Amino acid sequence: MRFVLAHMAMACVMAVSAAAHAQGSTGTLDKIQAEGKVVIGVRESSAPMAYAQGAAQKFVGYHVELCEKVLAQIAPKAKIEYMILTAQNTLPLVQNGTVDMGCGPTTNNLARQRQVAFAVTTYVSQVRMAVRADSGITSFKQLDGKPVVASTGTTALQLLRKFARDQNITVPTSMGKDHFESFLMLESGRADAFVLDDNLLAGVIANSKNPDGYKVVGEVLGSEPIALLFRKDDPAFKKAVDDALVRMMASGEVAKLYDKWFMQPIPPKNAALNLPMSDTLKQLLQKPNDKPLEAYGS
Repeated sequence: MRFVLAHMAMACVMAVSAAAHAQGSTGTLDKIQAEGKVVIGVRESSAPMAYAQGAAQKFVGYHVELCEKVLAQIAPKAKIEYMILTAQNTLPLVQNGTVDMGCGPTTNNLARQRQVAFAVTTYVSQVRMAVRADSGITSFKQLDGKPVVASTGTTALQLLRKFARDQNITVPTSMGKDHFESFLMLESGRADAFVLDDNLLAGVIANSKNPDGYKVVGEVLGSEPIALLFRKDDPAFKKAVDDALVRMMASGEVAKLYDKWFMQPIPPKNAALNLPMSDTLKQLLQKPNDKPLEAYGS
């Protein structure tokens, strides 16, 4: 298996028109069969969903493994290439066909559905904040006038801004280029809180230098359906992916993967996140759907 270096990703973005034209009349399944490979989009720092492990850049995580197991069912002979994506370039690289399936933690919402298609929901995150354990901060209302950080391209920033407007508070916000940089701002004291999905915050904390020094707190700003994504207007590929996921949900395989990545010790530090499956996700495994964020409310 191979992976495509991150610096190639931005070059691929510039090729949107050419790639989109080439993809126009070819379904993703046909493309995979013709090329003998499938390109999946992953992340470097989104544990436990998708992240790089070790110097050899082995990509692991809940969504990475889900992608691999889906592809084992629908394209068993295809070689897998891993392309490192960011929150900012995921949609254009999936949209133009450079990436066949996005396997990072991407929220399904109506705006994004205009650009790409989403599989049935495989995780529901809750947007909260990480703070230093001795900070005394327990509520977003306490952030009035305090520096906060969010990662570029995430929906957490929109939810934080809405909360600030509704509560009539001012929350000065900086943007980290990725979750590592955002957490570094919290770690170094440049920010008093880091706002993000609870699962990703738990992953960053578990892999930090001092896991006991930070905690996830605050009101739930919003529940967000997280799903695999792929090119829009390719119903055959969506059906193949959805059918594979539904079979895995019915067999209990998805629940086992959840336990592996959210309840058991995970690399690189063999720390457990201890995030039990939410009632919402349990219900979705029983009755799968691909409803967007707007169907969930806040």
